[in-house]
Amino acid sequence: MMQVTEIFESIQGETTQAGRPCAFVRFTGCDLRCSWCDTAYSFAGGTKMSREQILEKLKGFGTRFVTLTGGEPMLQKELPQLCRDLLAAGFEVAIETHGQVPTDSLPEEVARIFDAKPPGSGEVDEKFVNLRGLRPRDEVKFVCTSREDFDWSVKVIRRFELEGRCPVLMSAVGPQLVPETLVRWMLEAGLRARLNLQLHKVIWGAEARGV
Repeated sequence: MMQVTEIFESIQGETTQAGRPCAFVRFTGCDLRCSWCDTAYSFAGGTKMSREQILEKLKGFGTRFVTLTGGEPMLQKELPQLCRDLLAAGFEVAIETHGQVPTDSLPEEVARIFDAKPPGSGEVDEKFVNLRGLRPRDEVKFVCTSREDFDWSVKVIRRFELEGRCPVLMSAVGPQLVPETLVRWMLEAGLRARLNLQLHKVIWGAEARGV
């Protein structure tokens, strides 16, 4: 069984797939406590569901693009098998993960979105267990609250030669950092990255759930 906070259909609000119709499975539980987390409601609670129940729920939606998120979905023991079930049923699968848990158990076809943790998160990543094995379909997101976070992100991006290997996404946490400032820093650094805005918050507001 898997612990699920919510399953819903919306658009993908982030990544290179932003604006695309997408079904989401948000799993319960996370082993980090980032300072700017906007899904703390998924830390506990939820409903136990079998892989079969999750698959049937997703089949009821119009889209066949699925994002597995959380919380931290990699904490779910049955996640690799669920991914295989979804792929076998004809779904395109992406996973959003904080990247501090190895993802080698996932099928090759799954697109992995790694949320690298700069110092401002309070959960700074120091091991980078997934960045050496990135594939072109993967993406890495850096969420920044300050110039310190941005400079840390640039060092990691250049250390692992992420530019050109896979999409690099840069996000700003308001009100500490506004997108205008982040864009200026990106241009000054000559960073080959993409500004990552949260379209779902633009459309439905920051507090809306199930969107």
